[in-house]
Amino acid sequence: MDTIDAIILGIIQGLTEFLPVSSSGHLELGKAILGDHSVPEESLLFTVVLHFATALSTIVIFRKDIFDIIKGILKFQWNEDMQFLSKIVISMIPAVAVGLFFEEQLEALFGGNILLVGAMLIVTAALLFLADKAKDTNKKVTFSNAFVIGVSQAIAMLPGISRSGATISTSVLLGNDKTKAARFSFLMVVPLIFGKIAKDVLSGDISMESQNFTALSIGFVAAFVAGLFACTWMIALVKKSKLSYFAIYCVIAGLIAITVSFLN
Repeated sequence: MDTIDAIILGIIQGLTEFLPVSSSGHLELGKAILGDHSVPEESLLFTVVLHFATALSTIVIFRKDIFDIIKGILKFQWNEDMQFLSKIVISMIPAVAVGLFFEEQLEALFGGNILLVGAMLIVTAALLFLADKAKDTNKKVTFSNAFVIGVSQAIAMLPGISRSGATISTSVLLGNDKTKAARFSFLMVVPLIFGKIAKDVLSGDISMESQNFTALSIGFVAAFVAGLFACTWMIALVKKSKLSYFAIYCVIAGLIAITVSFLN
């Protein structure tokens, strides 16, 4: 993988991790378009680096919220911050279960299956259209909501289903405040990303030999900067009910992907 490819894939990851257009689906499309023939170890390490960059950008954007939550937790009381953390843990259960019991089946779907990516992008578009029409409220995410949103996050492990799109849409359709829905969606994924990174590193599947560390570093910076921009932009878009624009994009991208899959 050369420097230009690293920059392009880094920007794709940074933007699509937060914008509701599926980061995994776009990475699969990006690799297919760029002709990424990296060995599995190199491809896995690069993916891990990009996900770490976007997780870090989330922490930077929500640093005040995270600091306040940590302060609240350290009071060792059943306060709002402890309840919020509990909801985050509950939301992680479905994705952790799917990751543990269906890891091989999931990995088999990430082999350039452009038809699946296209179909799931259209599913994402449908969710965004529905969420954009929902009325805004002041309701907070409840414990039962957290689990349902977690189920949507688990489903979003499929390439082409946007994690942010699925979780924010689910939360909004459950009647939650759009800003609170976006905040919960972005914070709930941080522990999962770090958990997945730790699992990949400890598994021994990642090889550090013969790596292009320049490309890795550039990809990291590109994903981090793009993530900062996309996260901030997405919060504003959710407030203004502008998700339908991304729904249209997902439909177009999905149809193109399906067409390309049949032509190949």
